[in-house]
Amino acid sequence: MLSKRGGNRKELKVNDIIVKRYVVGSLSVNAFIIGCPDTKEAFVVDPAGSENMLMNEIQNMGLKLMAIVNTHGHPDHTSGNKKMKELSNAPCYMHKDDDTLFRSPEAVAMFRTWGFDSFPPADKYLKEGSPLKVGKLTFDVLHTPGHSPGSVCLYGHGIVITGDTLFVGAVGRADLPGGSFETLMKSIKEKLLVLPDETVVLPGHDYGDAPTSTIKKEKQTNPYIVQYCS
Repeated sequence: MLSKRGGNRKELKVNDIIVKRYVVGSLSVNAFIIGCPDTKEAFVVDPAGSENMLMNEIQNMGLKLMAIVNTHGHPDHTSGNKKMKELSNAPCYMHKDDDTLFRSPEAVAMFRTWGFDSFPPADKYLKEGSPLKVGKLTFDVLHTPGHSPGSVCLYGHGIVITGDTLFVGAVGRADLPGGSFETLMKSIKEKLLVLPDETVVLPGHDYGDAPTSTIKKEKQTNPYIVQYCS
């Protein structure tokens, strides 16, 4: 699934769509460029740093950026939104629950203590039942609260981009504002484990023994899933 581990740019080959992973930002977030080979339209997921590099990559591949998509509203995943908008004029997408919660004065103050500025308001809301469509690509929006109230996963074309909901061999933390471990495990069980076993899992951080996994492998080996979802 992954061609090379070395370097900042990670190339993935999944079902003839363009999928490239970049480790960005101070907390090593996985940002993804997802592109349609036919229309050359693309979206970027969680561009939390190295925004100029990401735009150069998009342009060098001959792609046009149509959307900036956040899996959730935590600042390590949203800190690049403002710069990416300035570079591309592409709209930002996020679930309403996180857009509202994490732009509150209390959240902005907390994030500043972490060294992050607030992110601009979402231009469009991600909503379960309303797929994300870019070019000929269609991704189902799966609302998976637990890590945060507005966490989402994107499923389509044989992959699921899981943000901080599901990692390789682990799950997201649930001790931040709006988090709930019980809700998180319910989301994983009801929204992710029902996907086809061969679905490739692309998480928001490379915390496991490999940068990607599959739903089948996580069912069999992820200790949180084995203990709480069996």
